[in-house]
Amino acid sequence: MSEINTAAPAAQNGEAKPAKKKISLSFIQPSGAITLGNYLGALKNWVAIQDSGEFNCLYAVADLHALTVRQDPKNLRQQIYQGLAVLLAAGIDPEKSIVFQQSHVHQHAELAWILNCYTMFGELSRMTQFKDKSAKYADNINAGLFTYPALMAADILLYQTDYVPVGQDQKQHLEIARDIANRFNGIYGKTFTEPEPYITKAGARIMSLAEPTKKMSKSDPNKNAIITIMDTDAEIIKKFKRAVTDSGSEVRMGEGKDGINNLINIYSAVTGKSVEEIEREFEGKGYGDFKMACGEVVADTVRPIREKVTDYMNNKDYIDEVCKKGAFMASRFAQRTLEKTYKKVGLVLPKAD
Repeated sequence: MSEINTAAPAAQNGEAKPAKKKISLSFIQPSGAITLGNYLGALKNWVAIQDSGEFNCLYAVADLHALTVRQDPKNLRQQIYQGLAVLLAAGIDPEKSIVFQQSHVHQHAELAWILNCYTMFGELSRMTQFKDKSAKYADNINAGLFTYPALMAADILLYQTDYVPVGQDQKQHLEIARDIANRFNGIYGKTFTEPEPYITKAGARIMSLAEPTKKMSKSDPNKNAIITIMDTDAEIIKKFKRAVTDSGSEVRMGEGKDGINNLINIYSAVTGKSVEEIEREFEGKGYGDFKMACGEVVADTVRPIREKVTDYMNNKDYIDEVCKKGAFMASRFAQRTLEKTYKKVGLVLPKAD
């Protein structure tokens, strides 16, 4: 993929002109280990979107967003590389998609400042993530934590993005980007594409193994509650053995049975089997057998990804080359949008030599 192709190919021999591909964009934050929930709920779907051939796809590690929380510099650099390695190991192909590091494309920060000036205080104060992180990091309620939605909007709007794959719980992040785009377009005329949510398929919402009413989160301090992509087979099986279940022993979906429901959802997402097939498979067996089976199928799924991540982490020169190429292609497209925005608001562009 040499660049984002925004122009439809010319028609030949009187044939109808092919429709241009829509643009899909997805970012992953380098904060904490990537979990099974991240893989099944997001990464797996991103690969499917890429491989469908219907979209021009961009995938990036959102390293600038990670700075709203104090980071250990050495650890952050490692997590940035690991985030990129996970994208590649999960199946994101730099020959099919643009893969890059957010901070390597300077237009993100530049457009974010302009969009800050078109984002309302009330909108920012209502953002759930700001409320949650302010409570969690009460000693570091910084301006970036408050205004991060403008940077997120810049991430999306720079590429005239048509679709952003999101879960139902992430739609608020996209809605404010749409609101900002709509406001700017209303003042200056059509400048930005208003992005639509690409709602990923249901059934891959993975909950905590320790508190199955909560979503599995890479920031969870209880490491037994989450499965990470870098967990060994033994660690994965051990965590599933300790997973919270409910009273009773029947492997069957049911109201108020959050623990076993979560394990069935995980088993279904990994194996592709329906709930009914799983219930028949484990009829007459107890929770212990099912936990072991869950651990084994998840270990089999995670192992090849973990091994590929390790290989990529041992070859950071390759990751650097992928990011260099990706940032170059992303920057070329982003610059067009940035210059268009500068002109709209009345800024004078630098004159070419």
